[in-house]
Amino acid sequence: MVDGQVRTNDVTDHRVLDALLTVPREAYVPAGLQSLAYLDQDLDVSEAPAAKRYLIKPMLTGKLLQAAEIKPTDSVLVVGCATGYLAALAAKLAASVTATEVDAALEGRAKQLLAGAEGGPVTLRVAPAAQGDPADGRFDVILLNGATEVAVDGLCRQLKEGGRLVGVFAKTRPARAMIFTRSHGDIGSRVLFDAAAPVIPGLERIPEFEF
Repeated sequence: MVDGQVRTNDVTDHRVLDALLTVPREAYVPAGLQSLAYLDQDLDVSEAPAAKRYLIKPMLTGKLLQAAEIKPTDSVLVVGCATGYLAALAAKLAASVTATEVDAALEGRAKQLLAGAEGGPVTLRVAPAAQGDPADGRFDVILLNGATEVAVDGLCRQLKEGGRLVGVFAKTRPARAMIFTRSHGDIGSRVLFDAAAPVIPGLERIPEFEF
């Protein structure tokens, strides 16, 4: 996975590569899908009958982590953590991680899996994706574990000065990975690369009525 999918897509940060090599992706997918864990595809880890939830493909995971430039002193928020794979990776890179998931069953599963994971501490919370940390924390990095079709102003307000929010933005086509940065109280953004990922529940576009 790392040599065939991640390194070949310009992920060169050795800390990100080490995290991808040491966190077992197959542990975070249902038993019936473990043979597919390292393929270049998004994997459905939903707890039926809840909304579909995915682990995003390894290549995109690596590129987003590299773009976030997580430091060993950083606090990180993972939005829509599903079973906790992205949170486990972030915990290998950061001082602390908070992860939110709207599906209580998935949050419980993530809590079990992350209890034995190596790395910094991870705090799990059940919360809508758009809310971010319900404790109103402030973070150096916010990672979206999937795409958003709506603006993320509320999440950006939870960034510290110099903080970065990284994710896939599907408000227009083609969808693109973007980074938002807080500097002197303002939020700036730039496009990183074209990307596609499943939309996180709660960050879907509201259908418009036509008359």
